[in-house]
Amino acid sequence: MNTITRAHLAETIYTQVGLSRNESAALLEMVLARMSAALESGTSVKISGFGTFSVRDKGQRIGRNPKTGQEVPILPRRVLVFRPSQLLKAQVNHMALPVDGLDE
Repeated sequence: MNTITRAHLAETIYTQVGLSRNESAALLEMVLARMSAALESGTSVKISGFGTFSVRDKGQRIGRNPKTGQEVPILPRRVLVFRPSQLLKAQVNHMALPVDGLDE
C-alpha cells in the first residue's frame, strides 16, 4: 500500500491547478500550517465531504504496564480525533453515496 506524502500532494497541486512547483508547495504548507494552528488552539477543522479534525481532552487515569502488570498513572493529555464524513465512509466502502448529500 502506498502512502501519500507532502511531496506527492504538492506535485498533484502543481499538475492539476497549474501553479508552479514552489507555489504549490507553499500553498500546501500554508494549508497544513493553518490547520495545525487551529487544532493547537482547540478549534475543529471541518472539510466538507471529507471529515472533521478535532482535539479532545483526556483526563488522568490508571493504566497497567503489560510486562509487569504494575499500575501506572496515565497523565491528562490532548488527543487528535478524526471523524470521517458519511460521504468519505461510503467512498472507502464502495457503497452508494448518502441521499441527503454532504451532511458533515
